[in-house]
Amino acid sequence: MAISGDKNFFMPENPHDVVQLLAVHGDRAVLLAGGTFLHALLARGPALRAEVLVDLRRAGLSYVKAANGTLALGAMTTFREIAEAERIKDRPVYGAIRDALEYPPAQIRNMATVGGCVAAAYPLFDLPVALMALDGSVKALGPRASREIGLDKFFVDYFEHALGKGEFLTDVVVPMLPSQSASAFLKLETNANDLALLNVGARVTLDESGICREARVVIGGGVGKVPVRMDSCESVLKGQRPSPELLEEASQAIPLDLHPVSDHRASAQYRSTVAKVYARRTLKRAFGRLGVELG
Repeated sequence: MAISGDKNFFMPENPHDVVQLLAVHGDRAVLLAGGTFLHALLARGPALRAEVLVDLRRAGLSYVKAANGTLALGAMTTFREIAEAERIKDRPVYGAIRDALEYPPAQIRNMATVGGCVAAAYPLFDLPVALMALDGSVKALGPRASREIGLDKFFVDYFEHALGKGEFLTDVVVPMLPSQSASAFLKLETNANDLALLNVGARVTLDESGICREARVVIGGGVGKVPVRMDSCESVLKGQRPSPELLEEASQAIPLDLHPVSDHRASAQYRSTVAKVYARRTLKRAFGRLGVELG
C-alpha cells in the first residue's frame, strides 16, 4: 500500500477514543477499517496524503446483536462474520444481505467491513442497496452525541455522505420487521469480480391473508451517484395479492423513478431496460422466500 511520508498510527481501544483522535487531528486523519477499498484506491491513484492513520480493529465495533428493536451490525464486522451470524443466516427477512455477500470473493469477505463499505459512499457497492431495502440506518458518534441517519439520507453524492465534522460510523442498524417479511438482492455484472452495472434490493411483507402490506425496492450499482428507492413500483405492490401479472406491472413502473446515467460500461437506456427485468426477478425471489411461487 503506497502511503506517502511518515504517518502517526493509532489503534484506539473504544469509540470515544476515536472521537478524541478525530477532534485532535481533524482532516489530517484517515480511519482504517478492513482496508480493502483504501487499498484499491491507492493501487489506482496517488499516494494517500494524510498525516494520521486510525485503525479501528481494537475499538470494540465487531458484533451482530439485537438492540432496542433493531439488528445492529458493528462497523468493524466483516462480511464473513455477517453472513455466518446466527441472527442472519436462514432467515428470509435478511435474504438480501446474504445475497449481496455472495458476490465478493473470499479474500474480500474475510477483510471488508460493513462500516467501511457503507462509509465509502461508493455507488457501485452492493451491500448498501440490500441494507436500504431493509430500511437500514447508520449510527454516528461525534464530539457532542450519537445520532441515527437513515441510509436514504446518508448517501449524498459520489464518495460523499452525511457524517458531520468529527463524526464516524459506529453501527449499521436494521429495524426488526414483521415475521411475514422477506428480502432479496440481485446484481448485474460482466464477470465474477466486477462491480455492479446495476443492482436491486427488494423487501416485501405479507399480511395474514397473503396481501402485500409493504414493499421496498431500491436500485443502485452504476445507475447514478446514490441508490434510488422505487416509490412507484412499491405503490403498485401495496395492497395487492402477489401474482406474475402484478410483478410485471410493478416492474413497468421502474422508469418513473429511475433515471440512470450512461458511462463507458453501459448506456442509460440499457440500464433502464435491464432494471425492469432485475426488479421483477428480485421481487420474485423475495416472495418465493415466503412460499409464494410466481411461475
